[in-house]
Amino acid sequence: MGKNLIIVESPAKVRTIKKFLGSDYEVEASVGHVRDLPPNKLGVDEEHDFTPEYQIIQGKQNVVSKLKKAAARSERVYLAPDPDREGEAIAWHVAELIKGTNQNIERIQFNEITPRAVREALEHPRTLDGHLYESQQARRILDRLVGYKLSPLLWKKVKRGISAGRVQSVALKIVVEREKERRAFVPEEYWLFKAKLALESQKADEAAAFEAELSKVKGKKPKIGSADEAEALEKDSKANPFSVADVQEKERSRTPPPPFITSTLQQHANQRLGYSAKKTMSTAQRLYEGVDLGDRGVMALITYMRTDSVRIAKDAQDAAREFILDSFGKEYYPPKARHFKTKSGAQDAHEAIRPVDVAITPDSVKADLPRDQLALYRVIWERFVASQMAAAKFWDTTVTVANGDLEWRAKGERLLFPGFLAVTKAGASKSQDLPKLEAKDILALLNMNKEQKFTQPPPRYTEASLVRELEEKGIGRPSTYAAIISTLLDRDYARLEDKHFAPTDLGGIVSDLLDQHFQELMDVAFTANMEASLDKVAEGGANWVELLKTFTGGFYDTLAEAAENMASVKQGLPTDIVCEECGKPMVIKFGKAGQFLACTGYPECRNTKNFYRDENGTIQVAPEDLEKPQKVGECPKCGSDLVIKKARTGSRFIACTGYPKCDYAQPFSTGVACPKEGCPGELVEKSSRRGKVFYACNQYPKCDYAVWDWPVPEPCPQCGSKILVRKTTKARGEHLACPDKKCRYTRELEEESETV
Repeated sequence: MGKNLIIVESPAKVRTIKKFLGSDYEVEASVGHVRDLPPNKLGVDEEHDFTPEYQIIQGKQNVVSKLKKAAARSERVYLAPDPDREGEAIAWHVAELIKGTNQNIERIQFNEITPRAVREALEHPRTLDGHLYESQQARRILDRLVGYKLSPLLWKKVKRGISAGRVQSVALKIVVEREKERRAFVPEEYWLFKAKLALESQKADEAAAFEAELSKVKGKKPKIGSADEAEALEKDSKANPFSVADVQEKERSRTPPPPFITSTLQQHANQRLGYSAKKTMSTAQRLYEGVDLGDRGVMALITYMRTDSVRIAKDAQDAAREFILDSFGKEYYPPKARHFKTKSGAQDAHEAIRPVDVAITPDSVKADLPRDQLALYRVIWERFVASQMAAAKFWDTTVTVANGDLEWRAKGERLLFPGFLAVTKAGASKSQDLPKLEAKDILALLNMNKEQKFTQPPPRYTEASLVRELEEKGIGRPSTYAAIISTLLDRDYARLEDKHFAPTDLGGIVSDLLDQHFQELMDVAFTANMEASLDKVAEGGANWVELLKTFTGGFYDTLAEAAENMASVKQGLPTDIVCEECGKPMVIKFGKAGQFLACTGYPECRNTKNFYRDENGTIQVAPEDLEKPQKVGECPKCGSDLVIKKARTGSRFIACTGYPKCDYAQPFSTGVACPKEGCPGELVEKSSRRGKVFYACNQYPKCDYAVWDWPVPEPCPQCGSKILVRKTTKARGEHLACPDKKCRYTRELEEESETV
């Protein structure tokens, strides 16, 4: 017997931990889960306490064999997957597979991958936590039962290949219900009034003017619902003098927000960086596991990123205190260390997300990190440092202006002390500087502006607001938000339109059918209570088998009723659109590439069209189906015209007008040769299932080269890449950039760079 063995789940962690552990330790990776329920059958014995039938995941046999051999030659085995329920499940399954070769197995966990944290974990190993494992196992079996029982029903009634899930279906319902609210919304007219005022003695001085908004009419909130009312109010206002009724001034403090937890990081990264929840978590995972920092070697930069706690370790607070005092001065540190309260119901198993070493500033690693990792590290670092700093201080001024029966209000805000805003770079809100005013001052009206407005329907969910809604309602857990969102998009239940979730017709009908026949399963409160029950199992306060028995008791009966009574929509959803080729009505059908309009005269009439729904939910034929297709050549197979068409997922392709008699088709070429060394292919336009266009080599699968942006046949002068790409960002608009993430070359776009 020799070394001790540490088993983590990620190869990236292996590299980081090996750097600072001595030769007494061998470090191996399970590369994620090693065992799971079988992919092609239920794998749960419902008659015998839901006993699971686990098997080694396809492709993991060599990994398991390697772990067994390493365990056999080791004195002690430490299982060190992530410090959460899923990590406990990975550790449990690894232990089950290797215990035949080594019984000396213990569990260690650490919130950050640093020498101190790992060595401390090795000094305090524990046994595997059966309650945590059983909670995760119950969740896995619960989701398997719902998925395997419900999905075939949807295949039979709606479309083959779609799925239902215990949590994803409730998330879908939230998105669909919001869309129904929007379509049922009736806008109401209202008018906003703003007055440009100045002291009577200073009315000639433009710099002395300030703006006030109408706040009250006869002591009540203004309700102006028509142009006539607005005209009458304007006339009445101009007929009466303006004077200062009251001036209120006070100092206000603004305290910093707490450090990030999983949900707030996902929301902030979506709002500020435009990252999806999935990208945020995968980028954070790399920062947690360790990144190459050049001469400093491989280092982990942040603590564990799946957490619902805002708690901070004392040594991290002390380090932040020293950094703030050294970098900003004592006035930027509060009188005592800040402590934030974790919300009730949180598991509070780990610290908040923070840098492992506050002294490693974003600027100090700027040259070593790819842009996406640097951007995320910056917001995590800034949020943590800001959370430990002094409050920002403002001087607020509110001026009330009397004008007959009307009351106007002007607000001003002046930053006195930046406090934590010195780190986040966020200044005061956009507010005007008010002149020195006193009660009874006479004011001159310089200009009055009235604007017609209409109340707006509730907005569609963004990724950030959907994550916030899921968190507030207790649906899912921090580690599941990204997967829930990905499933909605992957199954074509929803699409992102201007970064907002719009349910598809498929998503709407699936949600409605499930809500009609599985009311308890689709109930938000029921789903949240189930999460609470799983928490009790993890704490040892409930039995996982009894939890499953309670759930399936009602679920199986409901499932049998739905199989008999659920309506089938496989023939399509009726519409008001009439086929222009045969005069028969068209219906919405759900195909492999998404939803489309199809003629009910099929197979005699094969007319199909793409469509979309406008803001009112009315079906509109897609513009490309109303235009005459562009001719680009002659079909080499039958001699008919070749035209450019667009797939339902968004990419263009070239097809024969003789279809269906002639099935000739080819991808839309960019005319740019594949830059991969030795590849004879060229880049063509493709689109993902989510409808995002990209450009890939036409030699796939022999060549897997692909880029998201339109390729330009011009070499990068900085790194030698054979192509550049045409990118569009909010900050720079259209520009050319190198597709290699490690190279940051960009330049302004020239007019002749792209011809399509």
